[in-house]
Parts: sequence; C-alpha cells; structure tokens
Amino acid sequence: MTDEEGELLAPLYALATPQKIQDFLDALPINHEKNGETCFSPRLVLRHKKAHCLEGALLAAAALKLHGQTPLIINFKTLEGDEDHAVTLFKQDGLWGALSKTNHAVLRYRDPLYKTVRELALSYFHEYFLTTTGKKTMCAYSKPMNMNRFGTAWIATEEELWPIAYALADMPHIPIASKKALAKARPATPFERTAYDRTEWATTHPGT
Repeated sequence: MTDEEGELLAPLYALATPQKIQDFLDALPINHEKNGETCFSPRLVLRHKKAHCLEGALLAAAALKLHGQTPLIINFKTLEGDEDHAVTLFKQDGLWGALSKTNHAVLRYRDPLYKTVRELALSYFHEYFLTTTGKKTMCAYSKPMNMNRFGTAWIATEEELWPIAYALADMPHIPIASKKALAKARPATPFERTAYDRTEWATTHPGT
C-alpha cells in the first residue's frame, strides 16, 4: 500500500476495535444506490461517505485486516422476494460477534457471545421477514469468506468490487433448517412488521 493510499485510508486505522468499527458504520449514511447498483471498495465508501450492507461489510473487513485480524465475511441467503445480507465476523475471547451495516432496526451488530458461526447466524433468523406478509425468509448462511484470498488491492482500489460480491454469493451455503421446518415458521406479527418498517436513513437525506 502506498503512502497516498495509507493517507486516504487513515480513518480505518483509527478503528482499533470491532466496537469502534461498528460505531463508524452506524454513523455512515446508507447508500440508497439512486444512480444504479454499486459495490464500493472501502476507499470509495470513504470518498462517497455512504454504504449499503455489503459495502459496509467490506469496509469493516478492511479495518479488521489493517489491525491484524482475520477479515471474514458471511452472506445470509433468503427466499425469493427478499434480499441477501452480508456481515463481517470478529472474535473476542474465543466468541464470535458480527459487524453489520443496515438501514433497519434489525439485522444489526452482534456482541461477541456466540460459540460458533452457526449460533451467530441463527440469531438473525427471526429478524428476517417480509414486511408485507411477515413470512420468515432467511434460509441459509455462507461459509465465512476470508478476504485475505484477495490480497490487499481491494481495500484501496478505485474499481468497484463486483468480483468479490459474486465470489461471496458463490460460497457454499449451509441451510438454517429443513424446508419443512422453515415452512412451519410463525410469521412476524403486524406489530413486528410495523417496527421493521422504520428506517435510520431516509431517502431524502443529503448525500445519500
């Protein structure tokens, strides 16, 4: 990484703990992709000052990597009609937590309380549903993708990271439960659906 790249990424060097990384993600406006779909690199996120879930996960992974931690991302796969979600894993005292960028009151940060990645992934299941019907939609989670496989260029590149997005989507995914069990899942209540509809960053927010 050049001195210029290091200077551009200086904000990430200040994020020395997962908690600080999450605070940074929470303060970052959501990327509503008003001009079309994007997959910003961490450098582009810092420039545009906005991110959606995968862009936030990539920025979090970059911050962990810059502080000597293993940058792992997982994807939550959903049924047709809903959208996947990506989070960045971290480990403290032998337990797993997750860093997450979202515009909703759910699918957010997880404290490092989970013994396995599966335990952590399951904690998101009841929060993942369609607001129109309440149907639970999370059906699988990917094996962790180690971002070290892509070297370091992805952190400071001016290019969008679509090859990484496709690689994450192509990772082997592990079912949450059997199709029979998922079909029997109780729908979210109208109250839960109403609460989910509340967003943190409105589409009219400046710069988003």
